Amino acid sequence: MPAEVSIGPTDIIGLVDVQPTFMPGGELPVAGGETVVSAINRLLARAFVHAFATQDWHPPGHASFASAHAGKSPYEAIELAYGSQILWPDHAVQGTPSAAIHPAIELARVEVIIRKGFHPGIDSYSTFFENARTTATGLDGWLRQRGFRRLFLTGLATDFCVGWSAEDAVRLGYDVVVIEDACRGIGLPTADGRTTLDDTRARLVGLGVRFIRSDDLVA
Repeated sequence: MPAEVSIGPTDIIGLVDVQPTFMPGGELPVAGGETVVSAINRLLARAFVHAFATQDWHPPGHASFASAHAGKSPYEAIELAYGSQILWPDHAVQGTPSAAIHPAIELARVEVIIRKGFHPGIDSYSTFFENARTTATGLDGWLRQRGFRRLFLTGLATDFCVGWSAEDAVRLGYDVVVIEDACRGIGLPTADGRTTLDDTRARLVGLGVRFIRSDDLVA
């Protein structure tokens, strides 16, 4: 049984892309995505004083949309200037209701909201860097100035925006914990018969990321 985890003053919970666009009925639904809302609200109420949130925030015709590439379909991969890019259904379009943070999320403890993916030609999975790996979102600077050292990540989707954020956070020097029951993943198949969820978890564990459940936390 995992040891309990105590929350301290340098700990913060991150709400990654908890938007209707990624939930059943949205443009890019993650199975079970709506269940993260109640899990996150419980964590905000009982464990965390500090929180940040992110939003995918794409302009119409974004380069990551399959609809922006003639003859291409969602979930195909193409090469863009910065490397391989999975093409997605149009989603998280700026100003639409489905791009907002889910209205049931209790925002009182969310101190900053970072928008990402707003440059038309570059996608941004990570909450820290665009996919070209050269442009920062500013989240790292905000966290450092506030003195946070350990990040507890939740949201959508485990194998993309949560996973890339966790990986970057480790490389930036943070301790990183993923709260599994407050995340959901897409699980695209990979060439070796695994899924993107399998590969993400193995990669993150190898980097020292800890996976826990909400019940392991002590306020």
